[in-house]
Amino acid sequence: MELSLLLIQQICQLFIMIFFGFLLVRKKKLTTQESKVLSILLLYVVSPCAILNSFMIDFTPDKLMGLGLAFLGAILVHIIFIPLANVIAKVTGFTPIEKATIIYSNSGNLIIPLVGAILGKEWVLYTSGYMVVQTILLWTHAKNLVCNEKTYDLKKIFFNVNILAIVVGICLFVFQIQLPDILVGTMEKVGGMIGPIAMIVIGMLIGDMDLKDIFKEKRTYLITFMRLVVFPLFVIVIFKFTGLTHITSDANQILLITTLAASAPPAAMITQFAQLYNKHPGYASVMNVMGVIFSIVTMPLMVMLYQIL
Repeated sequence: MELSLLLIQQICQLFIMIFFGFLLVRKKKLTTQESKVLSILLLYVVSPCAILNSFMIDFTPDKLMGLGLAFLGAILVHIIFIPLANVIAKVTGFTPIEKATIIYSNSGNLIIPLVGAILGKEWVLYTSGYMVVQTILLWTHAKNLVCNEKTYDLKKIFFNVNILAIVVGICLFVFQIQLPDILVGTMEKVGGMIGPIAMIVIGMLIGDMDLKDIFKEKRTYLITFMRLVVFPLFVIVIFKFTGLTHITSDANQILLITTLAASAPPAAMITQFAQLYNKHPGYASVMNVMGVIFSIVTMPLMVMLYQIL
């Protein structure tokens, strides 16, 4: 119950951050177009720092095994989500950006502070399993979906700063390479901005919209229901009824973190891609805001269901 209440508090904080961005545009202090600068800062500076910072912990065999389980859980989630979204899209006619919104969740901005507050800083490492898998897919599969690209540019993928941050972070963790305190402290502070900046950008993107437009689009409710209820339910059933939660002594907690990530609102990075590549950023923001609003109810319910089963 405590986890559910703190989860509601964290989601409400994200919603307030969105409101700040909304006010900046509504009061004519900034324009919607100016949010693109923040999007670039988020994707190419803040996000890599957050990724690297998640690996800044002491190495132990148990942690390595737990991290492996976190990676396995994240891979299974996306093995389920991507084909499921393709099947649903054929039935409903979902557009590529709608499919990306259903598949990818806000696994960093929301889950990192939540896990740190509830389970403790030592558990934040296991959020990196989901973040790493999703980051790779975001810059390959999701980017191609949003941009309607048919091929992958391997050079852009492997030399993307976020992918490089993942590789460097894994090396730092496995080989226990200690960076200077000044670098670690800098990355921790910069990476900590990932949530506020992402939410403010979303608020700015809807700042010049009629608020009625956010709630009158019926299609958005279906997308939100898929992202927050249907897809997480698949994850919970598979984790609980395949025995994965009993593989190790910490497996239940680690896969709870994975379930939290899988049941989070739509990924803010989908909105950033839409903004950077001019692929309906306003609509992407509407879907994200709807997800944040309804996740106040759905995420605690998913957590309670996971704990009951």
